[in-house]
Amino acid sequence: MEIQTIDASLLAKMFLSGAKNLEAKKEWINELNVFPVPDGDTGTNMTMTIMSAANAVAELNNADMKTVAKAISSGSLRGARGNSGVILSQLFRGLTKVMGNYDEVSVSILAEAFDKAVQTAYKAVMQPKEGTILTVAKGAADKAAEMAKKTDNVVEFAEAVIAEAEAVLAKTPDMLPVLKQAGVVDSGGQGLVCVLQGAYDALVGKEVDYAAFAGEEAAKAPSKVKTTVEFVIESDKALASYQVKELKAKLEAIGLGDILDLKIGDEVVEAPKAEAKAAPAEPAKDMGFVSIATGEGLTSIFTELGCDYMIPGGQTMNPSTDDILIAVEKVNAKTVFVLPNNKNIILAANQAAAICQDKKIIVIPTKTIPQGITALITFAADASVEDNQAAMTEEIANVKTGQVTYAVRDTMIDEKEITKNDWMGMGDSGLLSVNADIDVAFKEMIDQMVSADSSVVSIYWGEGSDQEKAEALGAAVEEKYPDLEVEISEGGQAVYAYIVSVE
Repeated sequence: MEIQTIDASLLAKMFLSGAKNLEAKKEWINELNVFPVPDGDTGTNMTMTIMSAANAVAELNNADMKTVAKAISSGSLRGARGNSGVILSQLFRGLTKVMGNYDEVSVSILAEAFDKAVQTAYKAVMQPKEGTILTVAKGAADKAAEMAKKTDNVVEFAEAVIAEAEAVLAKTPDMLPVLKQAGVVDSGGQGLVCVLQGAYDALVGKEVDYAAFAGEEAAKAPSKVKTTVEFVIESDKALASYQVKELKAKLEAIGLGDILDLKIGDEVVEAPKAEAKAAPAEPAKDMGFVSIATGEGLTSIFTELGCDYMIPGGQTMNPSTDDILIAVEKVNAKTVFVLPNNKNIILAANQAAAICQDKKIIVIPTKTIPQGITALITFAADASVEDNQAAMTEEIANVKTGQVTYAVRDTMIDEKEITKNDWMGMGDSGLLSVNADIDVAFKEMIDQMVSADSSVVSIYWGEGSDQEKAEALGAAVEEKYPDLEVEISEGGQAVYAYIVSVE
């Protein structure tokens, strides 16, 4: 088969087919997670990223190349989740920046677009690491440049580029020892290959069902899902207007949205409308906070420390760039500090900061929940934005974090043999302990974290533990390290039985 150029209609079909292929294989990609923890999310993040753009493309009608390119770029940028999703969105951004300038795209233009895609993605990552999705993309771009000198046939070009991407993907375990130990290829790179393979199917005319992107499904884009919550309050009288407002403010602060109705007995009392004489709007404060966390206990801790808005999420549910932008908009402040509290959310937060126009977003690169808590404690309301940014960034570097969870498969990491259902203690830079007994895994992890200058250990218990078990472990830590102060709090987080900080 010979195809000389790709027009807007064919590009849209190829993009939707690539998205569909990625969606179909997302769980398989999730399972390529290096650490055998029950939170593999690369496939999910990449799928939700591309679906945000796919829904935008599916809604177009007889659009030109520039419009299709814009839908792909803006849709993926705002829908980007996790590091892999952000990198994928940046690849699309660079790709479409070139393609959007033409009515039809030839092999030479495709090669230029692939090169621009890789340049854009590498710039978005502070410390690019080889053996990842970036390496696979670069291999594809290099082959694209080579093929542009050999053929004008888009099909021949695409076959060679995909074959090279697959070959580079197969070599990723040789570039990253952690991949080799785990016996997997890079999950982000695999996701990119799935997109390319799906796009090729549409290029050569393979039948693909696009129904999932049309009509009602298009309205179900992850970033646009709305939840209706009904609160039933036992009372013999209606709440006063100020009480309703206070309740709404508290619920909005933890991400539960607006209350539509309050039911008292069998009656419905509508939330009070604005007074006839509206109160003057509160002036915007200089600085505010948005933070990401999951678990009722952790949410309460952040709110009590002064966080203005909480986004539900974390390791198992990375919020999108758009989720962060929406949260920032709800904070009545000129400058909003964003605390990602997870290394897989920092890129999305940085992307939100780059997109936001009406407020200044400053991302404090908190990689863990304890770092986020420390950042809030360090904040000084009477200090300048710049001084607070510097102080928080400096202080979070002094926090050591450990997390205890269970293994979902047998593997080997950092020369430690792991059996399915073993408990693992994971630190900032790798695996600290493994044991079939959760208490032993916890204590061995603590031993690796405590040093001569440590003074405080904070334990947040979540799924898989309870107050009594946490207190018993806290007592064991105090007995072994009598000079340490031990604090225990309910976190309520999923997946991780314990999140621990040592400072």
